Amino acid sequence: MEYIPAKHILTRGTTPPWFGAEYNMNLYRGCCHGCIYCDSRSECYGIQDFDRVRAKENALELLRDDLRRKGKAGVVATGSMSDPYNPFEEELLLTRHGLELLAAYGFGAAVDTKSHRIVRDIDILREIKEQAPVLCKITITTWDDGLCAKLEPHVSLSSQRFGAIEELSRAGLYAGVLLTPVLPFLEDSRENILGIVKRAADSGAKFVYADFGVTLRQNQRDYYYTKLEELFPGEGLAERYRRRYGGRYYCAVPKAKELREEFEAACREQGLLTRMEEIVRGYRTGYDRQLSLFELE
Repeated sequence: MEYIPAKHILTRGTTPPWFGAEYNMNLYRGCCHGCIYCDSRSECYGIQDFDRVRAKENALELLRDDLRRKGKAGVVATGSMSDPYNPFEEELLLTRHGLELLAAYGFGAAVDTKSHRIVRDIDILREIKEQAPVLCKITITTWDDGLCAKLEPHVSLSSQRFGAIEELSRAGLYAGVLLTPVLPFLEDSRENILGIVKRAADSGAKFVYADFGVTLRQNQRDYYYTKLEELFPGEGLAERYRRRYGGRYYCAVPKAKELREEFEAACREQGLLTRMEEIVRGYRTGYDRQLSLFELE
């Protein structure tokens, strides 16, 4: 494992907050999942050799110091730029020990991952949940394991991720699906969208949050088109994108409005939340007062 220098691990979250998280932490840099659509590969993020995972030097010591300095506890998101459950985590345990520090200092956790490895840390997530909010967001963009293996070659298969949601839910943790992105011409069928909703409900998920499109910019667009031609030869997918979207940043799926309406109806029928504000309210209910107790004068 290569280590890179860092000054801080805990940073302020986005504005407005992404799923209600006040802070963000990335213990690793880069990601080896190989998802062909990943926006973090874009030039604007400045991550050289994105597909190679590196760990941050003294990450846990830095995180501990950052947590100590914070005058107010809050929810810490992880997984925005680098999956916290990459294969190296099995040996390095940075994510596990990072969660232990969140528990020790009274902070909540909002984990975003495509790996079933999250179930290893159910014990710590439950410990955090005793005093602060916990949200487990499992990204699943197709229910088809075969298509998953093409688009996301080094991640847990979709069926394994649904299994992780089932284990997390059975353990009393607030878990659900991030159905994002939805790739035009590949994942935007009724069968795929409704199949994910059904599997999510059967797995005990509390929510499915969807975005019916994909973002493409800078070098990531060229990378994505090259992969489409390599993985789906003769289907002309890259050319369909060029004709429909040109150099557009956001590429909404055809008939996005109709697809969302059908998705929303299916989720209502299954008792699944779909709006971010509802999901945030669901996993944070009863905790805001506890978090305020950690605010220093």
